[in-house]
Amino acid sequence: MTSGRARRRARWALFAAATATAACMSAAPAQAQPFPPMCADGWEATTLVAGVGNLENLDSDGAGGFYVTGITDGFLAHLAADGTFEKLVTGLDNPAGVRTAGRSVYFLTGDGVTAAPGTLQRYDLDTRAVTVLRTGLNGPDGVLLLPDGDLLISTIGVTGLPGGISRYRPATGEFTERWSPLSLTNGLALAPDGRSIYTDNLTMRIFRVPLDAPGDPQVVASFPELLAVPDDMEATRDGTLYVADHGVGGVYRVDPATGTNCAIITGLIKPPDPIRMPPDGATSVRIARDGEAWALFVTSMDGTLRRLRPPPGIDLTPADAGRR
Repeated sequence: MTSGRARRRARWALFAAATATAACMSAAPAQAQPFPPMCADGWEATTLVAGVGNLENLDSDGAGGFYVTGITDGFLAHLAADGTFEKLVTGLDNPAGVRTAGRSVYFLTGDGVTAAPGTLQRYDLDTRAVTVLRTGLNGPDGVLLLPDGDLLISTIGVTGLPGGISRYRPATGEFTERWSPLSLTNGLALAPDGRSIYTDNLTMRIFRVPLDAPGDPQVVASFPELLAVPDDMEATRDGTLYVADHGVGGVYRVDPATGTNCAIITGLIKPPDPIRMPPDGATSVRIARDGEAWALFVTSMDGTLRRLRPPPGIDLTPADAGRR
């Protein structure tokens, strides 16, 4: 079995290859800009838990806590509102995306560009039982719960046939492989219209994908800088995207209407060591309740989950606020 470190090295190698390809595909070089452009004034960062391993993904439990996955240590865990951290499932193979739906927590395993076949699994909050729903997934990374209850699964694997975004219906077990053929996808977010999603891939671009035309993705933003590695994301009801950047350990605020972006925070990163390849940064961002308001919650490979409170005037109401 390939080690987690080897998979992370392979993932970074593919990032580098995709970066070089994107750079070569660019038109005339643009005037040099500061990287990353910053818009951090007024944002307040607070650490909720630290030192719990390389955190890959998170989702709210609806009660002030979160479910998180640890990709290297192989766990699904729960961080309660009172700060209690409990590993619910251990011994997992590179767990990645996680989403809650009622009394179920859905999560993926087998994340990585050259990983062994991945799975979609369900953790039952009442019985604590784990059920494997799908196997043979090609490097599954992100998972998104749609308004109709279906799950979308992004893939970054390069073994076997080209990956894409798959669709799974928990109510019936129906599975549509490569529902969207867009390859090397990572983060997923529901758009405010409820009829499309956002996703990014290893070419450092963000796409809008219509739910009724998944084969017709449209580019809405790009990150030509060599260090930018967009990861998981969340959208607000006003159309703003907040995107975790694995490369510099930041969170970007992206306007899909114009393609402009800026970083509200950087430095959420685990420095390289003599064995690991380039530094690992922020992996996922979610919007969740913060008292009577909304805040961003961010996981990072430095083993930390942070809360980012916005300055006055920033509306973080999520695109799917009616379901929260």
